[in-house]
Amino acid sequence: MERSGAQGTDGYRVRVMSRAELDLAVDWARLEGWNPGLHDAGAFHAADPAGFLVGLLDGQPVASLSVVRYPGNFGFLGFYIVRPEARGRGYGWTLWQAGLRHLEGCTVGLDGVVAQQDNYRKSGFALSHRNIRFGGVLPGDGGGGTRLVDARTVPFDRLTALDAALFPAPRPGFLANWIALPGATALAAVGDGDGDGDVTGFGVIRPCHDGWKIGPLYAADARIARDLLLALGRAAGAGSRVGPVFLDVPEPNAAGVRLAEELGLSPQFETARMYLGPAPAAELGRVFGITSFELG
Repeated sequence: MERSGAQGTDGYRVRVMSRAELDLAVDWARLEGWNPGLHDAGAFHAADPAGFLVGLLDGQPVASLSVVRYPGNFGFLGFYIVRPEARGRGYGWTLWQAGLRHLEGCTVGLDGVVAQQDNYRKSGFALSHRNIRFGGVLPGDGGGGTRLVDARTVPFDRLTALDAALFPAPRPGFLANWIALPGATALAAVGDGDGDGDVTGFGVIRPCHDGWKIGPLYAADARIARDLLLALGRAAGAGSRVGPVFLDVPEPNAAGVRLAEELGLSPQFETARMYLGPAPAAELGRVFGITSFELG
């Protein structure tokens, strides 16, 4: 889609967002109660600068949508927001159609609120599974036995290989930005503890408007996931002093759901992971926390 977009007869048009407008969309997400990370916008934009659309009414932003294209004909849709004063006038639907045109030829994923499943089905999306957001204060101690290192000291190709095995498409540019977010901590579980062994787990914790979010959280088993989760919380100083920790667990990963519950985290809400087109093969047993509801 060209940046200029197309002017409608009612003064509404759609075009690619500027970087500053993505900051505005992230703030809209905050107002919707989605609790984005404080510095998410930079990493999101780097994933696909053309993958964020804005709907303008008489030149003023009133609607947003992310339609990020990854290699291998996979796309992810998020940030679907229409400002309250502009709802019910078809602006969101116009933006939605423009976004799907941008992702034409791709399998498209989204994490939508469960109540909107029927609306997404009308556009051809089919339910794959649910994700449950757990939140609460992590224990300040516990865990151990897993050798953990700063993920930024691990050969980057090993991190990208793990991510590509558990996410439907390679995304090295996004991952490089994600592990370097201001205030974030990224840890990897490695076989020998010095960064040269097999990577058996990987997780990132980042500051949000309310507390912290952990994502992704990849692990070969629940023990490694537990050690990573607790170590990430300790590294961030996450506790009652700085607010709760949130983790978005794919519901089919029963071990991940049990782990969150055992650590005292409680369900906050659910989203529906849906796909337009063939659903990608997913090894959810190693995904204890997805990266984000906006980019997958």
